[in-house]
Amino acid sequence: MQQDEVAARVRQVIDAAGVSAREFARRIVIDPSKLSRSLNGTRRFTAAELARIADIGGVDVGLLIGAAGTADPAGGTAGGAASAVSPARSPSAPRPAPPSPEGGRPLQIVRETVRLIAERGFHAVRVADIAAACHTSTAAIHYHFPGRDELLEAAVRWCMDEDTRRRADATAGTRHAGDELRLLIELQTPRTEQQRRQWCVWLDLWAEAARSTTVGRLHVEYYRQWRGTVAEVIRRGVEQGVFRPVDVDGAALALTALIDGLASQVLAAEPGSPATGAQSMHDTLIAHVDACLTAPDPSR
Repeated sequence: MQQDEVAARVRQVIDAAGVSAREFARRIVIDPSKLSRSLNGTRRFTAAELARIADIGGVDVGLLIGAAGTADPAGGTAGGAASAVSPARSPSAPRPAPPSPEGGRPLQIVRETVRLIAERGFHAVRVADIAAACHTSTAAIHYHFPGRDELLEAAVRWCMDEDTRRRADATAGTRHAGDELRLLIELQTPRTEQQRRQWCVWLDLWAEAARSTTVGRLHVEYYRQWRGTVAEVIRRGVEQGVFRPVDVDGAALALTALIDGLASQVLAAEPGSPATGAQSMHDTLIAHVDACLTAPDPSR
């Protein structure tokens, strides 16, 4: 198959979806730079990536590779819309029905993988467990994510994207840097069951990051973004006079490290333990901000 022809067909799918390439990369759980290189012809799409593209786009994977209709082991969307990106059909033609799992089969697999990691730990989760949670076969899991490492990478990337999205949604429209920093602290405090699950996944993935080069790179990138977010809020706070003049990057490093350390203690403690509970963590973080960052009140 011609690499440039495959890229052109994938572009049709992205255009028909009506989203940016970055958003489409998020939906198929792939590094946006990998998608960009594949679209530009400097990298080949893997078979699993084409399977995910077909699933999210609601098209037959055979058409992406220029072949006849191809069966999808998931028994779902890839085989039912063969003409969606056919060269004879306009991208503006009516779209086929969306996949039955919310967001498509690949995202369903990743979401269930993350949930199972939170409950059992990564090494206790089998492909058969993920297939059962998705009400599909192990062949369908391997169709989209051939190896365990690829599935772990997708789970890490999905967690990163979700965490970034939640922070952006929660702080949208907030201009006061002190209020925004407190919102970020609240989001990182594991009060709810969902927040505790999120932290359980992160703790498990940290251990994997120490052993896996791929996950380690994602871990470094995520923390670069997260510390950058905190540093930017502190920097604006200094400009607003809310925070005292400090080493912004050093202050962000100290605060994010304190958040991680306290969260791990909260999760390790018995539920409801006052000394290492979520409220104690939150109070300690606010006290740290007040002591090390908050500017003195000139009226006092």
